Amino acid sequence: MPHSTDTAVTFLHTADWQLGKPFARVEDVQKRSLIQQERIGVLHRIAEAAQAQRAEFIVVAGDLFDSPSATKATVSAACSAIGAMQVPVYAIPGNHDHGGPGSIWEQAFFQRERDHLAPNFSVLLTPEPVELERAVLFPCPLLRRHESHDVLAWLRSASLDLDRFGDRPRVVLAHGSVQGFAAQDDEESGDSVAPNFIDVSRLPKPAFDYVALGDWHGTKQVGPKAWYAGTPELDRFPKGEANEPGHVLVVTAARGAGPQVTTLRTARLGWFQLAFEFLDDAGLAQLTEQLHRLLSGRAQTDLLSLELRGALGIEATTALEQELESWQARLLRLKLANHTVVTPAEAELELLTGRTADPLIARVAARLVAQCAGTDEDAAVARIALRELHAACTHP
Repeated sequence: MPHSTDTAVTFLHTADWQLGKPFARVEDVQKRSLIQQERIGVLHRIAEAAQAQRAEFIVVAGDLFDSPSATKATVSAACSAIGAMQVPVYAIPGNHDHGGPGSIWEQAFFQRERDHLAPNFSVLLTPEPVELERAVLFPCPLLRRHESHDVLAWLRSASLDLDRFGDRPRVVLAHGSVQGFAAQDDEESGDSVAPNFIDVSRLPKPAFDYVALGDWHGTKQVGPKAWYAGTPELDRFPKGEANEPGHVLVVTAARGAGPQVTTLRTARLGWFQLAFEFLDDAGLAQLTEQLHRLLSGRAQTDLLSLELRGALGIEATTALEQELESWQARLLRLKLANHTVVTPAEAELELLTGRTADPLIARVAARLVAQCAGTDEDAAVARIALRELHAACTHP
């Protein structure tokens, strides 16, 4: 049923901006900086989306910052970008930027920058209703990294008088893991997640009109009125087909009606994963074709986790290394797990072991070929030596 235009309110649900994330596993300093800057860049796309969708406000369901001790430069950049959004922005602290005494939200520098650059920005540190002109927010902030209790519990209190809010839609903001659905560990930063469990199923179903969740970095509906927005710009390699990060949610909510939710793509960077097995040397051309199809000839916009298995001849292995060198330069990060084994082709073996004019080289080559069959360090050294010997014989 369409919502009444008199009582329905449209807003953007976002979460997990993770501003200031270090991306320490990206070794190239310049490339690391580009990835970090993109986390600020996506905020400008969120601002554009808010204007295009005529959103009345924006919510951030936790982890606006990646750390409770974000740098001053990150704080200033965040406040500047939020100030440009031209609509009110309401955020709760998550497990990464949790509230409480001494938190970033209470630091004088943050408060000054917010006042000067983002007067439209409110951080909701207290679990109490926040009345807007056309909606009511029910924030469930995390005041420490790991809460031992369900932060939604206050919404089930008999003392909470909801009738006084009239026909304004009621929007819950929370950050944590719904029962049986936990956030991922972050391989990119080595961060192990201690889940803050929240039980959405125990909320009085008619009482609230939308539950805006953060913590899971993919976009996912977890209840009739409950959604994870996911991170608006990817910050790790996704795990599982159901994980779809890189969006914000356009939500239209009305009192007593089911919300209308639309996903809106905001991510620019690509985080891709590919596993490939070489059956023979022809597989190298197949891999190259797959990579070009996957990455579309772009540069400095993608990260790739690449796992290689199988066997290649000596010349094909050299060609593979040259190909990987190019991708290493083009990609913001190449996370490579190369388990490829060098297995000389018959023609390559004959070139080395069948050298009647050079019996010493033939004997050395035969011994190296025998040693290559293993999986230990000696076998790895033998494969390198065999390649060097092949190079010396083919390019004297």
